[in-house]
Amino acid sequence: MERPIAQLPKAHLHLHFTGSMRHPTLVDLAERRGVQLPQALVSEWPPKLRATDERGWFRFQRLYDIARSVLRTPDDMYRLLLEAAEDDRAAGSGWLEIQVDPSGYAARFDGLTATLELVLDAARAAEAATGVGIGIMVAANRTRHPLDAKALARLAVQYADRGVVSFGLNNDERRGRALDFEGAFRIARRAGLLSAPHGGELQGPRSVRECLDDLSADRIGHGVRAVEDPYLLERIATQETTLEVCPSSNVALGVAERIEHVPLRRLFEAGAPIALGTDDPLLFGPRLAEQYEIARRVFGFTDPELAELARMSIRGSAAPDARKKEMLAGVDAWLAAPPPAGADPAAG
Repeated sequence: MERPIAQLPKAHLHLHFTGSMRHPTLVDLAERRGVQLPQALVSEWPPKLRATDERGWFRFQRLYDIARSVLRTPDDMYRLLLEAAEDDRAAGSGWLEIQVDPSGYAARFDGLTATLELVLDAARAAEAATGVGIGIMVAANRTRHPLDAKALARLAVQYADRGVVSFGLNNDERRGRALDFEGAFRIARRAGLLSAPHGGELQGPRSVRECLDDLSADRIGHGVRAVEDPYLLERIATQETTLEVCPSSNVALGVAERIEHVPLRRLFEAGAPIALGTDDPLLFGPRLAEQYEIARRVFGFTDPELAELARMSIRGSAAPDARKKEMLAGVDAWLAAPPPAGADPAAG
């Protein structure tokens, strides 16, 4: 037996707000709100997805929008964040950064500012209830105008000392170049927010390079396609830009044909900092502990290597220094403890 992954302290840096919802919660809220869910979100869950073509991405986005539509009241938002924090605590996470685009909820919660304040209040309540530290990433949408991104950046900056820790850029990277959003990221960086755009998922190394060159990325959501360019990969390792790698998501959306094709081992051995994430477990299924189990079972990560993955996630986070120090000490303690009785010593 190996050391229990759920007892390994770690940070969770790639989780979308709506996509964090538990499936039973989606079904429950849909029944309460009178929302009829498609079979892909009920009897066929998790849905069969593929986003490498426009039709596939549209279907993925449609399912996501339907899920978002069940969140109608402040209590729904509080419930979502509490359950997300509970799930992270069960997985051993001591720090969660959850990304939200307030624009998606502004119409039902009295505007962008009120929506963000609601999310921040819900995060504080979830943090108090679970002990999991929570930071909010305000994320702009690539499919909307760059001026909308600037408005979100200015909003994020207003709350930089009240729970907002990073600024992101999500949605289909084929529909918006990083350079178009440089102004928004400049606003966010000047306020000390981490830069964490998506890149290198549905497009190749150029997408990653643009995140580095145009947006001064501290972290990159996904970034797995960087493996196709050895020079870019060396740059990521040298600059210590954390890649938020989400193995289950990569397979579900067709970025990799099979789980063993996700370049997790190659990225790790090249020295790229990696933070394992779940992306949208509502649509993909597995949560955080399962991503570490994949690293162990599929890619042969030993306990010392799993511990290093956890350390990299903590170092790449926006967690306060005191919490980072505590979590890193916990990783060392996890590795120093002997494996459970009957474990194979070689496994550690």
